[in-house]
Amino acid sequence: MSARTALISCVDRYMGPAIKEKFEELGITVVGGDSPMRSEVEVKDLVDRAGEIHILVANLAEPPMTGPVQNIQNDDWNKLFDSLVHPLMYLVRAVTPQMLERKSGKIIAITSAAPLRGIPNNAAYCSARGAQNGFIKAVGLELARSNIQVNAIAQNYINNNTYYPDDILDNEKFLEHLKRNVPTNKIGAASETAQLAAYLAREDSKHMVAQLIPLAGGWAS
Repeated sequence: MSARTALISCVDRYMGPAIKEKFEELGITVVGGDSPMRSEVEVKDLVDRAGEIHILVANLAEPPMTGPVQNIQNDDWNKLFDSLVHPLMYLVRAVTPQMLERKSGKIIAITSAAPLRGIPNNAAYCSARGAQNGFIKAVGLELARSNIQVNAIAQNYINNNTYYPDDILDNEKFLEHLKRNVPTNKIGAASETAQLAAYLAREDSKHMVAQLIPLAGGWAS
């Protein structure tokens, strides 16, 4: 297998640490960007620093602003789109030219299953994550003919430092919530997302494109 470089945005949060660890185990060189990553300038600087990028992991996270639709604040709405949607486009737009030139590349977005099912009182978050998913689906179809595989891991109920940190895993109220809502009755390990990302990043993974892959313990399918 040839030497490859992966760019992972916001490597210090959400699924960044687990994917970085897995990729490095596989001998993939990882270039990571810090959080937050909201501006086009930040993205350009990161891509320039990485140089030749064979794998992009667009790992972006922002806690949901929970509340009824009539109480959505403009600042909260804009923050979600500034943190999740716009940086995704900046990242993909920045790495696509070199992948098109090589006629090869992997783009993996770590998104959310929330818009696949919908969550009451989380309309803003579902909208931003839904925009991510729609973008990835369209880009995946667009770039498939150039041998660039673009997919999203649309996850929920996975252990990570942004949404489901370690300190919530033994909370009795939360465990009851899991039993009511998640068919597996548990939180998934971060390593499962990392393993799936590793599969999508494989050089011989060629036929899966433009997919929003739910990884949510059966909560969304």
